[in-house]
Amino acid sequence: MSDWSAQVNEQEQGLAMRVSEMTLKKNENTTTLNQNSNSTPPTAAPNQSSTTISSSTTVKPAGDTPDEDDVETSKEDASYLRKILRSKLVTTKTDLEVLRKDPRSPLYFVKTFNDLNLKPELLRGVYAMGFDAPSKIQETALPTLLANPPVNMIAQSQSGTGKTAAFVLTMLSRVDVNLKYPQCLCLAPTYELAIQIGEVAIKMAKFMTDVKIGFAVRGTERDKIFTEQIVIGTPGTALDLGWKFNAFDLQKISVFVLDEADVMIATQGHKDQSIRIQRHLGECQMLLFSATYDTEVMKFAQDIIPNPVTIRLRREEESLDNIKQYYIECQGQDDKFKALSNIYGSISIGQAVVFCKTRRSASWLSEKMSRDGHAVGLLSGELPIHQRADIIRRFREGNEKVLITTNVAARGIDVAQVTMVVNFDLPTLQDGKPDFETYLHRIGRTGRFGKDGIALNMVGRSSLNILHEIERHFARTILKLDANDVDELEKISEN
Repeated sequence: MSDWSAQVNEQEQGLAMRVSEMTLKKNENTTTLNQNSNSTPPTAAPNQSSTTISSSTTVKPAGDTPDEDDVETSKEDASYLRKILRSKLVTTKTDLEVLRKDPRSPLYFVKTFNDLNLKPELLRGVYAMGFDAPSKIQETALPTLLANPPVNMIAQSQSGTGKTAAFVLTMLSRVDVNLKYPQCLCLAPTYELAIQIGEVAIKMAKFMTDVKIGFAVRGTERDKIFTEQIVIGTPGTALDLGWKFNAFDLQKISVFVLDEADVMIATQGHKDQSIRIQRHLGECQMLLFSATYDTEVMKFAQDIIPNPVTIRLRREEESLDNIKQYYIECQGQDDKFKALSNIYGSISIGQAVVFCKTRRSASWLSEKMSRDGHAVGLLSGELPIHQRADIIRRFREGNEKVLITTNVAARGIDVAQVTMVVNFDLPTLQDGKPDFETYLHRIGRTGRFGKDGIALNMVGRSSLNILHEIERHFARTILKLDANDVDELEKISEN
């Protein structure tokens, strides 16, 4: 085995070991992989996660020193968790900017899936999945994705916007069901993300009985010969199977999709493997999707996708106008918990996310709130990915009303729509100065889709100056509350 092949295997196995405990959970509407695939991905170890924190061990509250900072969530894990949070389409205020290789060519939009002239069985599958009308990126991208002759595309799109459905629909539209070999290849950075894409493809192809979905992921036998028209996998395994073991012919691929490019390039091995695969392809339609589009992603995309149509987000300034911000002065952690308890006893709160500075303080608060009868989920960076996924899934489904997390564990994860965000500890940089970006990201999880949201800051004497700096930075007044004044607390939900 060559040094390069050994490195490929080592990189793939290292990543897979970290996530191999993942259990694929299906809800009642999920079609099992066996129903529409000749290649079932390997199952993982049983999920032994526990979501609600209840322990007989007393956890001491943390002090102000971040001596127990949490384990940071990796880009690939954050991407996977975002997809769980945003299992349904979300509305976005962001406009799209389309850059065409020929500015004189017309730009088409569609308002219904019927306008796309899809195969009847594919259209039926789209509607069966609950897609009533195209999302913003779908109405912009699909006419180009389905155009003939095929057009290459680079698209910036975040979780929950219908991006996966868009490129899956494209692959299914291009497939010739009479040909029993891979015609479409989709790469994702992790096993879990590949399986999620596969589940979308299987659901959408429910009525396309001759279409089969295969998986090139860890656990796929090396002597397998693919007869499925669509193959979804991770870069290392797909490269091994398609190039080294001749499990399928890369020259026969007509649609190549590279998903989560920003996550892909964070792992040098994946970046190199993706480029190697692309270099072995024949003439085909190439599509690249990324949640971010910074300089590094842009260079990678332009290197790997020739002559593309590019769709980028034109991001608007985030507004804090519909978020009511308050602060409560507290003397230590116990006082903060008492204030939080008073708030829960005074007003009706749907779901809330509480941010703590350290893992120890998050565990302490989780135990205290659980003992008070609250359904609590604790998101901590040292938990295995399958446990974090289960915690977020349960919070999204409403099984837990409170999600307690550290800033590090939640970094990169867009928390679902909530009624209230609580900064149990204000976000600060390593030098102790206010972390304005994190503050904005935190409280931006509430007050979305035009609804009012509540942001509550627990502040000690030492952090009062940080709060005032945040006020000045955003030019917004943060109102003081008395946690012992029930009448004042009730005004929060009335204003």
